[in-house]
Amino acid sequence: MKNHNKYRKDKPWDDDTIDHWKLEEWKEEYLPGQLLEESSFATLFPKYREKYLRDVWPIVTKTLEKNGIACELNLIEGSMTVRTTKKTKDPYIIIKARDLIKLLSRSIPVQQAIKIMQDDIQCDIIKIGGIVRNKDRFVKRRQRLLGPDGATLKALELLTECYILVQGNTVSCMGPFKGLKQIRKVVIDCMKNIHPVYHVKTLMIKRELAKDPALAEEDW
Repeated sequence: MKNHNKYRKDKPWDDDTIDHWKLEEWKEEYLPGQLLEESSFATLFPKYREKYLRDVWPIVTKTLEKNGIACELNLIEGSMTVRTTKKTKDPYIIIKARDLIKLLSRSIPVQQAIKIMQDDIQCDIIKIGGIVRNKDRFVKRRQRLLGPDGATLKALELLTECYILVQGNTVSCMGPFKGLKQIRKVVIDCMKNIHPVYHVKTLMIKRELAKDPALAEEDW
């Protein structure tokens, strides 16, 4: 085994007091000029979303224009497009706009979807269609995620501080990074026949332990 220690130099700028997960706020003075290239993303949406998207498109346009992003709804092709403009100041906001149109096409209501533009909220779209081959088994396992009267889903939302929507062959989630990671594990395990209730119990125990200041910083 090679000795890689010779490459491991001290990093005087990096110490334990720095929180690497802290999100720095973007300020317009960080980018005095304008972006050199135009970036754009497009996504298709199902036919049944057409009427809803047409109704809410003014809200989407207004939200994106605030951030200097142009958007287009093409009802002939059944697609949504977002692109940067000369007014775009934050280079990462186009990725957020891409996530926004992706969430809208996955049946997430517009008032929930536009929250993705906030710095502290990310999204994850988990594909569950190909994990279970048997259709009946797939439907039963997907139903387990919801639980009786949606109780399991509600418990997961409270424990992970995320918004979850189970729709067709995907599970769409919105929330902080930590919660999204936990949900992905729960969803994939549920499709592999591990009941979500076990994960809910584990998350509840972790939450109780996190209240203890001595254990709050521990890695479980």
